[in-house]
Amino acid sequence: MTEDILVYDDDCGFCTWWAEFFDGRSDLRLIGFHELTDELRERLPDDYEECAHLVTDETVYSCGASIEEALVRADDVGPVDDGIAFLRHFEDYDQYRERAYRWVATNRDRLGTCLSTTPPTRRESTDG
Repeated sequence: MTEDILVYDDDCGFCTWWAEFFDGRSDLRLIGFHELTDELRERLPDDYEECAHLVTDETVYSCGASIEEALVRADDVGPVDDGIAFLRHFEDYDQYRERAYRWVATNRDRLGTCLSTTPPTRRESTDG
């Protein structure tokens, strides 16, 4: 694998909005759960559908860590890089990051009323 991949729930409007946010601001390749190859699926945790993942040649970042890594790689998100670098110095940061991710994931239906786009799995095909 030569490019880093963001794996996301391509049946969720909120998740799709964020994936497209990163697509326009980074070199990450987007792959939805419905497009996973066997090779890529083998690299993911068994419960991969529980959260997003950022897959590199060396490692797999899951849940909050995947979004954090995607933010670090995004081009125009202001001082986010500095903020993340600062927060990584705190012992409990990972725990809070994952709690925040889980809260967002649990509430994505409500949050999706503000940030959402039609997911790929629900778009009409132009193939006829």
